[in-house]
Amino acid sequence: MPRLAANFSLMFQEVDMLDRFGIAARIGFTGAEIQNPYEQTSEDIAEAYKKNGLEAVLFNTPAAVGAVPGREADFEAALSRALDYCERAGCRQIHCMAGVADGPLAEKTFVANLRRAIPAAEAAGVLLLLEPLNTRDVPGYFLHHTAQARRIIDELDSDSVRLQYDLYHMQIMEGSLSETIQSNLDIIGHIQIAGVPGRHEPDTSQEVQYPFLLQWLDELGYDRWVACEYRPRAGTLDGLEWARPLGIDPSAG
Repeated sequence: MPRLAANFSLMFQEVDMLDRFGIAARIGFTGAEIQNPYEQTSEDIAEAYKKNGLEAVLFNTPAAVGAVPGREADFEAALSRALDYCERAGCRQIHCMAGVADGPLAEKTFVANLRRAIPAAEAAGVLLLLEPLNTRDVPGYFLHHTAQARRIIDELDSDSVRLQYDLYHMQIMEGSLSETIQSNLDIIGHIQIAGVPGRHEPDTSQEVQYPFLLQWLDELGYDRWVACEYRPRAGTLDGLEWARPLGIDPSAG
């Protein structure tokens, strides 16, 4: 059974950030990711995870500048801040956001920034994750294909750099999700899901058949987190019936 993580940046918008932890824990989530935890102090975020028995699954860097030439100092500062939040909350994954950039110089900048970041990540026991985003929702973003991310990961040749595979983005950009997952399983550190189109609940009402794909992940032996990075159509709890077979009980919220 997949290890489902809530996403507090998109789910549970009905309540304030620090109130989302308790609801998620009550209905059966054991982990949660936050794209941008920086509006709260690192102490408050860490205490909320600890108090509610949730694992801190993933934080983003607070600035999307990893591949932007001339913004190297900003990337270093963003990574340092993310690592501080990770240390306090016990989080072991950071999505290193590439930002809007293009061309060979952007790739060279991203590789160099990541290479400099690896020692700090290794010392903290943190994975640095690279996520391709679709060009429709995020036009101009540097990373937009699995093969592009793989090329950078292979060049860095570090166990501390992995692929963040978002099935919503990659269905739009590539399709063939089951084959792509299998061929990149050796570098996938984290998976995110959402329905296509619309980025709503990953249920059977949309074009991606998540029951099949989640079973496929089990068959492949994937044992890391699958995060629910989607926008609920209405109330978060009302839209979680799809997850009941996976151990989530929305009626307990």
